[in-house]
Amino acid sequence: MKSIEPITQDEWQMGYNEKAGIVYNQPKTAEERVKIAHACKSGLQLELPFVLDNIENTAAALYAAWPERIYVIAKDGKIHFRGDMGPAGFKPLVAETSLKELLATN
Repeated sequence: MKSIEPITQDEWQMGYNEKAGIVYNQPKTAEERVKIAHACKSGLQLELPFVLDNIENTAAALYAAWPERIYVIAKDGKIHFRGDMGPAGFKPLVAETSLKELLATN
């Protein structure tokens, strides 16, 4: 993983992020949120598209997504898979199975 420049935390952090030096302040603007998302995508070498919540965290409130949760949403807007809250409930392989099922039906 590429190095991501850390800044001082201003909220709860996972211990493994602190050990890796990947700690950011909560963004105060949409531009700051985009910058952190780009650092994450680059550092993790991800090819998939990202969708970011607005700075008011509307989607996080609606989907109870904090600290992390995976949803698979069908084209019609219906939830096909709702993962449990992370980090313990963060199970990408289960979500992948759901996504493959959904894609096979379309």
